Amino acid sequence: MTRGNQRELARQKNAKKSSEQSKRKRKDDGLSAAARKQRDAEIMQQKQKANKNSAGANAGTSN
Repeated sequence: MTRGNQRELARQKNAKKSSEQSKRKRKDDGLSAAARKQRDAEIMQQKQKANKNSAGANAGTSN
């Protein structure tokens, strides 16, 4: 009737799967923390500049 062992095995399998997925995500870019931080800062600056440009263009066309 009870399925304690089945539940425990499913938990272990899920924990292993989750840990493997998190390991893969970290290894994808192969950058150090400092390099990743700089890359992300550059991307954010580009996004902010694009957002600022689009907001300026939209400001003149509003009611």
